[in-house]
Amino acid sequence: MAATVEELYRNYGVLADAKEDLSKHKDAYQVILDGVKGGPKEKRLAAQFIPKFFSSFPELADAAINAQLDLCEDEDVSIRRQAIKELPRFASGENLPRVADILTQLLQTDDSAEFSQVNTALISIFKIDAKGTLGGLFSQILQGEDVVRERAIKFLSTKLKTMPDDTMTKEVEDYIFIETKKVLEDVTGEEFVLLMRILSGLKNMQTVSGRQQLVELVVEQAFLEQALNPTDADSVDRLLQCTRQALPLFSKNVHSTRFVTYFCEFVLPSLSLLTSPVAELDIQLEVCIFVGSEMSPYCGDMDKLEVNLNMLFEKLLEFMPLPPEEENGENAANEEPKLQFSYVECLLFSFHQLGKKLPDFLIDKISAEKLKDFKIRLQYFARGLQVYIRQLRVALQGKTGDALKTEENKIKVVALKITNNINVLIKDLFHNPPSYKSTVTLSWKPVQKTEAAAIGQKRQSVEDIGATATTKKLPTNLPRRNARQIYNPPSGKYSASIGNFSYEQRGGFRGGRGRGFGGRGNRSRGRIY
Repeated sequence: MAATVEELYRNYGVLADAKEDLSKHKDAYQVILDGVKGGPKEKRLAAQFIPKFFSSFPELADAAINAQLDLCEDEDVSIRRQAIKELPRFASGENLPRVADILTQLLQTDDSAEFSQVNTALISIFKIDAKGTLGGLFSQILQGEDVVRERAIKFLSTKLKTMPDDTMTKEVEDYIFIETKKVLEDVTGEEFVLLMRILSGLKNMQTVSGRQQLVELVVEQAFLEQALNPTDADSVDRLLQCTRQALPLFSKNVHSTRFVTYFCEFVLPSLSLLTSPVAELDIQLEVCIFVGSEMSPYCGDMDKLEVNLNMLFEKLLEFMPLPPEEENGENAANEEPKLQFSYVECLLFSFHQLGKKLPDFLIDKISAEKLKDFKIRLQYFARGLQVYIRQLRVALQGKTGDALKTEENKIKVVALKITNNINVLIKDLFHNPPSYKSTVTLSWKPVQKTEAAAIGQKRQSVEDIGATATTKKLPTNLPRRNARQIYNPPSGKYSASIGNFSYEQRGGFRGGRGRGFGGRGNRSRGRIY
């Protein structure tokens, strides 16, 4: 039988006055529990009174929690919010994981105020017992409904970084790593990105060994032990997303060797066959950027260095045309080959980086005829570069500050960076023997502060553009590697006339389509309080 408002207040008074003798008034507490069977007023009072005396009646703990849960599912949103607000008061001892599990399931609400209340309650009990709360969260991530799983993962990805250090202990972080590895056995693309974000933010993952562990997780997801099917958009998408997650982890101590090897062996040979997972994505250029930017500088010792370097060399030749034949004038009317600067910058940089590991490659590892052919291509490309560089400098001459920030001039500035970079690298390869000492800042990457300082404190002008290409060693006090920005690569092929550049800033890859990441399927099972 439902209790009335008067009965609820009367029995509340009995319990409030009992003080140390609370346990003798079990019947009074039972009346309060029965309040959940009443009308809206009775339910609101019950939502407040039940948790207040919960700890004094351990024998009625299950009944009390179940009564509060009934209120958490009430049709009246104001009653639900009140009941959810009070849930953390039940989170003590062995009850805490259960309350965490319940709150995690309540994340599926579509009411924004209620959702915020659930988040607040979860954060509250997290600070009481982080590991116990994580147990409830991961239980639902592994076994709950898809909407609950999705929101629980997003909760962790956004809230963990706000937790105080005394809450995020080593034991807690180790537990997060172990449980996240279990989740990674079956994830969608979006989930994979979020989970890697969670792990990358842990303090114990900031060490060299921690970063190496993260790379190992990405390697498992990327299926680097299998050959790539270039026409399968799912497989290509998986590789791209995994590579993106691995890029910020690489350093001089955490090597990119397995990724570079895989791209050289399975991706570059099939470059023209790759099926893009996104219609507007220039997949071939994206692959060249991956190999050339974040990976090749951090490649360690490679088992098949000569073979892989040769593959990179052959791919570079495809984008470096021979000069047009002009004998007898038979090709005089033909269109001159287009110079695809964006591709060449990436591939030439990669070749330059890996070439350091085998400096006699161009001398002893290829035939004299092929070397001659390569130098002819380099020479032709270098001549074209000089034309573009002169035209770009004229177009940008005298422009400083805001004048360089117009869309048209931004395009020309990037083009000038690309051409300057290629020019520096070509000069290195024309040395006898070829040199691999020059360093360049790739066109889509921000200029490091130390390099900018070398230019001076004056406002940047066209004379400064490309000045970051240098034959000197890089300063040792560069920003920390974990502060390295992920590039926003150029997608244009600067192959037309100076007034017809095609340049567009692209964002990241699509995420979370579930393609190629295990296809989790629907696990909806209903609430399991």
